[in-house]
Amino acid sequence: MGKMSGTSSNNKGNQFGAFGGVFTPSILTILGVIMFLRTGYIVGQGGVFLALIILVLAELIVLATASSMSAIATNTPVYGGGAYFLISRSIGPQFGGAIGIILFLAQGLSVPFYIIGFSQSVVQSFPVIKPYLAIIALLTTLLLFTVAYLSAQVAIRIQYVVMALLTLSLVTMFGGAILRFDPALLMENWSALTTPDYIGFGNIFAIFFPAVTGILAGINMSGDLKDPGRSLVKGTFAAITVGGIIYGGQMILSGGSQMRTDLLERPFQIYLNQALFGFSFLVMGGVFAATLSSALGSYLGSPRVLQAFARDEIIPFFKPFSRGSSENDEPRAAMLLTFLLTLIVIGLATRTEDIGAFDYVARIVTMFFLSTYAMINLAAFVESFGKNPSFRPRFRKFHWSIALLGLCGSVAAMFIVDVYAALIAISLIALGYFLISRRVYEAAFGDARRGFLFTLIKHSLHRLYKGTVHPKNWRPTMLVLSGNPETRASLMHFGIWLEAGRGLLTAAVILPGRLAERISDRKKTLQEMDNYFNNEGISGFSEVLVTEKFDEGLRTLIQAQSIGPIKPNTVLLGWPMQEKRIVPYVRHLSDIHAAGLNILCLIENAKVSFAGSLRIDIWWRGYKNGSLMLILAYLLTLNWEWKRVKIRVLRHVKSKQEAKKAEENIDYLIGESRVRAEKKVIISDESFKSVLDKHSENAELVLFGFSKPDEEKAHEFYKQFTDLTKNFNRVLLVNSNGEADLLA
Repeated sequence: MGKMSGTSSNNKGNQFGAFGGVFTPSILTILGVIMFLRTGYIVGQGGVFLALIILVLAELIVLATASSMSAIATNTPVYGGGAYFLISRSIGPQFGGAIGIILFLAQGLSVPFYIIGFSQSVVQSFPVIKPYLAIIALLTTLLLFTVAYLSAQVAIRIQYVVMALLTLSLVTMFGGAILRFDPALLMENWSALTTPDYIGFGNIFAIFFPAVTGILAGINMSGDLKDPGRSLVKGTFAAITVGGIIYGGQMILSGGSQMRTDLLERPFQIYLNQALFGFSFLVMGGVFAATLSSALGSYLGSPRVLQAFARDEIIPFFKPFSRGSSENDEPRAAMLLTFLLTLIVIGLATRTEDIGAFDYVARIVTMFFLSTYAMINLAAFVESFGKNPSFRPRFRKFHWSIALLGLCGSVAAMFIVDVYAALIAISLIALGYFLISRRVYEAAFGDARRGFLFTLIKHSLHRLYKGTVHPKNWRPTMLVLSGNPETRASLMHFGIWLEAGRGLLTAAVILPGRLAERISDRKKTLQEMDNYFNNEGISGFSEVLVTEKFDEGLRTLIQAQSIGPIKPNTVLLGWPMQEKRIVPYVRHLSDIHAAGLNILCLIENAKVSFAGSLRIDIWWRGYKNGSLMLILAYLLTLNWEWKRVKIRVLRHVKSKQEAKKAEENIDYLIGESRVRAEKKVIISDESFKSVLDKHSENAELVLFGFSKPDEEKAHEFYKQFTDLTKNFNRVLLVNSNGEADLLA
C-alpha cells in the first residue's frame, strides 16, 4: 500500500531565489546545445520563415505550459519534485506517478544529450581529437557528476560564471553576424529547402524543441527555492522571454549572414568564423560552458524528480532513492542512478561519430518532455475547469482555455514529431496510470479530479433536466428496498442484473424512529451497505432514511430520492414471507403506483441454478406490462450469468380465433422490439395455473404482469400469486407505468 505524503520534501533543501534557482538553470539550458550546434542547420533546412514559425509554435506551447505551471504553483504549497509534484497534487497519484517516471527519464536523458552536444562541439573545434569523442564524453560525465554530487550550491555558483561567459559569447557571435548581415542573403534563405535533402517540418521541429524544454531545469528545483510559488513564476517567464528573443534574433541573423550550404554542413563552425574581432575562442568557450551547464542543470533536476517520486512510495522499488543528504537533503542515491543512465546512453550514442545519434536522442527527449508538458496543462485545466472553490491561484493571468491550448498543442506536437513514438508515449502513461490505479493510497492531499467531475456532472445534469424525455432514452433507474443487503443478497444481485450497467441502482433502507436518536444507526448502516457494495463489486449507491413510521419514509423516499433529474423510475421489492404483512405491503404498492413508478415484486422459492433449459418465460397479456417485461428480460441477458438464457413470450387463449390475433400481436411486439425471443401461444381450456405449470416448469425466471390491487383485496392478491408461483424458482411480478415502450 503506497503512502502519499503532503510534501515531497522535508524542506531542508537550499533556499535559492528566482534568479539563482529558476532563471539561471532555465536560461542556461535554453541557450545551450541547440543554439550553437543545430539552430544554423534548422535555418538551413526550413529557411528563416519556417524556423521562426517553429520557434513561435514552440514558444506558444511552452508559454501556455508556464502559465499552467504558475497557476498550480501559486495555488498550493510547493515542495520538491518540480513538475511531478505539481501534476500529482492536481490530478492525483495515478497521473503523477505515470508521468514521474517519464519526467525522470526525460530529464535524465537530457544529461547525455547535452554531454554528447558538448563533446561534438569539442571535436569539431579541434578535429585532431575526433577519435577520442567517447573518452571526452565519459570524462565530462564524471566531472559533472562530481560537481552535482558535492552540492547544488556549488553547481549554481558555477552557473553564474557560465552565464557571464555565455553573455560574452553571444555578444561576440551576434556582433559578427550583424557586421556580415545582407538583406539579399536573408531573402535567399527565407524559404525552405526544395531539394530531396529536406527532412520535413516534423523532423525540424523535433530537433529544435529541446531548446524550449529548459524551463523544467528551473521548475525541478522547486524543493530548493525559498519562495517556490513566486520564484517559479518570475524565473520561468523571464527565461522564456529572454530565450525566445535570442533565438529569434539568431535565426534572422544566421539567415542574413551565412550561405545555405554552410548552414547545413557547418552549423557550428560558421559561428566561430563570424566571431566579432576574430574572438572565436569566446564563442567556443560559450558553447562549451552552455552545453556543460545544461547538462549540469539536468543533473540537478532529474534526481530531485526521482527523489520526490520515491518519497511518495507509489512504487516500492524506488523507495531507496528517497534518501537525501543530512545537510541539504541532496538526492545522492537518485543522482547515482542518473549517472548510470548517462553512462549507458553515452556508451551507445558515441559508437558512431555521426551527428545523427545526437538528433536521435533529441527526438526521444522531445517526446518525453512534450508528454510532461501535456500533463502539466491537463493538471491546470482540470483544476480550473473543475471550478473547485479551493482553486484560487495568485497568478491571475490564467484561464482554463490557455491550459487546453497548451494540452492540445503538446499532444499535436507529439504526433507531428513522430506518430508512432507519440502513441508509445501515450500508451506508457496509460499503462502507468492503470498499474498505479490498482494500488491503494493513503493520500494526505486532495486532487482536482473530483472537482472536474463535479463540474462536468453538474453541467450534464442541467442539460439532462432541460432535455425532452423520450421512450427511446428510457433506462432502468432502480430503487431497491433492500433492507439489510447481507440477508437479502439475492434481491440486490437481481437489481444489479436488471440494471445491467445501462442505468443506475440505489439500495435503500428505512429505519423507523427519530433522527436524533438513530443518527449513529444511520451512519453504521450506510457504512455496512457501502462495505457490502465494495466487497461484492456492486456498482451502485446506498441510501438510509430515518422516519418515525415506515410508510411515511417510503412515501418520502419515492418522491424525494434523486440526483437532479435522475430519479428512480422503478422500485424493486421482495415478496412478503407471511400473509399478515400483506396489507401494509399493498399499501406500499399503492403509494409507489401513485408516484408513477414501475413496480417489480421478486418472489423467490429457491436459488436459481442456471441449469436445465436456461429460459426466461414472459406471460404476455398486453403491451403496457409486456413491453417492460421484454425489456427487463433483454437486460438480464446482457449479464454473463444470463447470457445463454433464451427468452420466450407466451400467451394462453381459449380458441383458435384468439390464438391468431395473439400470434400477430406477439410477432409484432418481438419484431419491433429487436429482441431475440421465441413466441408460444397455447390453446387450452385448462386453467391458467395448469397451463403455467406445464409450460414453464423448467424456466429459470417467469414474468407476469399485474395490476395494482385495492387494499381491501390484499389477502386475495397474496393468495393468488403465492399459489400461482409456488412451483417456480424465481418469479418477477411487473406493473409498468407505461414509460418503457419497446416500440419507440
